Amino acid sequence: MSDTKSSILEAVERYHLEQAPEMEFVPGETPVWPSGAVHTPEDRVALVAAALDMRIAAGGISREFERRFAKTVGLRKAHMTNSGSSANLLALSALTSPQLEDRRLRPGDEVITVAAGFPTTVNPILQNGLIPVFVDIELGTYNTTVERIAEAIGPRTRAIMLAHALGNPFEAEEVASLAEEHGLFLIEDNCDAVGSTYRGRNTGTFGDLSTVSFYPAHHITTGEGGCVLSDNLALARIVESLRDWGRDCWCEPGEDDTCHKRFAYKLGALPLRYDHKYTFSEVGYNLKATDIQAALGLSQLNRIEEFGELRRRNWQLLRDAMVDTRYLLLPEATPESTPSWFGFALTLTDDAPFERYELLKFLGARMIGARLLFAGNLTRHPGYLHRDYRVVGDLTNSDITTERTFWLGVYPGLTPVMIQYVADSINEFVASKGLRGA
Repeated sequence: MSDTKSSILEAVERYHLEQAPEMEFVPGETPVWPSGAVHTPEDRVALVAAALDMRIAAGGISREFERRFAKTVGLRKAHMTNSGSSANLLALSALTSPQLEDRRLRPGDEVITVAAGFPTTVNPILQNGLIPVFVDIELGTYNTTVERIAEAIGPRTRAIMLAHALGNPFEAEEVASLAEEHGLFLIEDNCDAVGSTYRGRNTGTFGDLSTVSFYPAHHITTGEGGCVLSDNLALARIVESLRDWGRDCWCEPGEDDTCHKRFAYKLGALPLRYDHKYTFSEVGYNLKATDIQAALGLSQLNRIEEFGELRRRNWQLLRDAMVDTRYLLLPEATPESTPSWFGFALTLTDDAPFERYELLKFLGARMIGARLLFAGNLTRHPGYLHRDYRVVGDLTNSDITTERTFWLGVYPGLTPVMIQYVADSINEFVASKGLRGA
């Protein structure tokens, strides 16, 4: 490393400390965000070092991040993308590849999912000409059940695509067994649950494919960014091709003839010895991330266990401090799971003498951020009213989340003092409403 670069990076570390001094929490003045990234001087230095080296495309740092992240999760392959939403698109699109022959998903095939969640778990189903089959969720865990999924399986069902709600694992082992029994693919949307376990096993390792988001709200961040992971090398290769324009070649950017057969292929209707580097086996995209993002990811990865512990601590502190819960349903971990929580969900009971917006306005006035359970019942949104889908059973609980559920932050940037302030505020609000209704 040159003296100039060393001097710059030393200055970057000093700058970080100047910009992020320890600040006293002032209730009602200091914002309590529902989510956010937690950065160290090492994070800023890693990002700037990559920028100084002009690592502005995907390259060696991205590959190193993929290797380390795959090992952390416990899978063979990881492919970094520009967002978690792109990761979901790639994972579902991979199942439509002609390379899967008779197993490929075709337009009109069905994919079982839940109605209450984030739209980009469902959007790839529609974007690939497939039919979402919506099932309801359980209040408290905010996940569906294996029984609901089993009931939804029909003659055209080919896959299941589910998210672990707010970091709380769904019954992944049972769902994976059901998928195997019926010859279905399983995609785990693990964007909110990195570090969670079900029956001692990491979420994201039960499905044929799993996806992760590295947006700043999530467990580790690369700014924008995401990842598709798999133990299935054939599926991983399709994901890589779809991400990288659809090309058949697997050379890294700036490399040629890795296979030593660059001009030896005869594929499709192309002439013999057509350049393999410009042969396309999939109708793909360019959804790669950059080495600058990956450099930040590598630095963040060093703290992934610490972040998970802090999320669990904050969730438990908040739950323990919620003393007046007459009109609130508290969240519950799925049995036999250890969540790395994304958020703390609360649902107003049907006899609550107040509406959700009243509580959210009260919290907002105290600088406490809150969010809805994403889309709630997605079938009620304008963009989905005239789409083809099937519903199995009713969506009663999905409707309840649409009308009465919200979540609070537990991310590592929140301190125990902040968590207590949030709990005290909710307790005060509920108590005042209870007295008024008495």
